Amino acid sequence: MNIERHPWIRLAVTSVAAAFVTLASFAAPAAAQEKVTVFAAASMKNALDNANKAWSAQEGRQVTVSYAASSALAKQIENGAPADILISADLDWMKYLSDKKLVKEDTRFNWLGNRIVLVAAKDTANPVDIRPGFDLAGLLKGGRLAIGEPNAVPAGKYGKAALEKLGIWSSVEKSVASAESVRAALALVSRGEAPYGIVYRTDAAADPGVTIVGVFPADTHPPIVYPIAILSESKSKDAPAYLDYLKSARAAPFFEKEGFIVLK
Repeated sequence: MNIERHPWIRLAVTSVAAAFVTLASFAAPAAAQEKVTVFAAASMKNALDNANKAWSAQEGRQVTVSYAASSALAKQIENGAPADILISADLDWMKYLSDKKLVKEDTRFNWLGNRIVLVAAKDTANPVDIRPGFDLAGLLKGGRLAIGEPNAVPAGKYGKAALEKLGIWSSVEKSVASAESVRAALALVSRGEAPYGIVYRTDAAADPGVTIVGVFPADTHPPIVYPIAILSESKSKDAPAYLDYLKSARAAPFFEKEGFIVLK
């Protein structure tokens, strides 16, 4: 049959070809939407956002991050939240998931370190000598001490441990304003709702509304370690490459710039 002599057949063939082109145009972006989903401690935000922008620009791959307290993230993962990688602000919550077989053990790595500091609103306080028995209650003057929830949020746990070691937890316990994450505790100080707070050094550096008035000695609390691992239910083919990138010399400057210590 000569198609040229039957215009209606030529039209049908053209329409089918166009349909295939249209379907192909939808299929291509879908394949390109492969991404890595990361659950990360709230204190990671500035450094991790910058590192992710660089990786996406260099590799053409996407990263989506949910930031919250490590305790909240671990519970979400336990309850089935879809994620590929967890970055916890302490070893306990990573172990919590590891014990439940929710972590790929061969990918688990102690990645970063940090310090906890005492902060106050910008230009409102003098330097504080943090030593055994120092009068934190007197500094508060009836105000609140902003801190991550001391029994769950890693920064709060470290802060409580330090104050107990220094012998002053009992004097300020009733003045504690527990926050859902370290960034929430930081915001209370930055907004002037609490005169002092205990946060990570990296968080203090990220908020121009606060100033560091003292650094807690490292021997007053357990070592601050940020472990990272791929989760057992990860479906992303890009997760191993992304993990390797974060652990590489290419990514290290983004975290060192914010005050993190890259562990060897």
